[in-house]
Amino acid sequence: MNVFKNFLLLVAVSVLTLTVSFSSNASSEVVPANDNKAINDIYHKLSNSFTILDISVIDDIYMNDATYISETQDKEIVLGKNPIIDLYATFFNKIKLKNAKIEVDFRLQVRQYTDGQATDIGYYLMRFHPGEESGEPMSEFAGKFVMVSRKNTQGEWKISVDSNTRSIPKFYYNATPIANLYYGKQYSQKPAQ
Repeated sequence: MNVFKNFLLLVAVSVLTLTVSFSSNASSEVVPANDNKAINDIYHKLSNSFTILDISVIDDIYMNDATYISETQDKEIVLGKNPIIDLYATFFNKIKLKNAKIEVDFRLQVRQYTDGQATDIGYYLMRFHPGEESGEPMSEFAGKFVMVSRKNTQGEWKISVDSNTRSIPKFYYNATPIANLYYGKQYSQKPAQ
């Protein structure tokens, strides 16, 4: 019986140690403040580029050797900044041709950091506003993402890997703020139905 109690105590201590270890990896407490700000600024810039449909912002935030993995099953992995810019340009042009607007925002839930590289995991929410002449209502869709950023040779944080998948908007709305991580406030509540 005493051996069993010792075993249970050992398991409990191990679980607690793993939990504390995972929690420290998932937080941003070990990230230097200037790096945290620079990485969070990427999300501000990305959100802004969608609002104003400005491809130059996209050009500024991706590494030359970046990789993009789309949520769509019929798309290949996109390698290199120029093909990624081409994807965004095509998308932005479709929005402009429809006289529509698009908004996106992000809520980070995890940042794993090593010197010179950060992996962010979170949710995004997009709202599509059709042109007034269409008579169609605003629509929204959401997803989960993993984004890896790293410092370039000039010490600037840029996106290295961008991957996303669709999910229900509820996950974005229910995501809670995590200290020092970007938490979009653009969409504080669901739109009226």
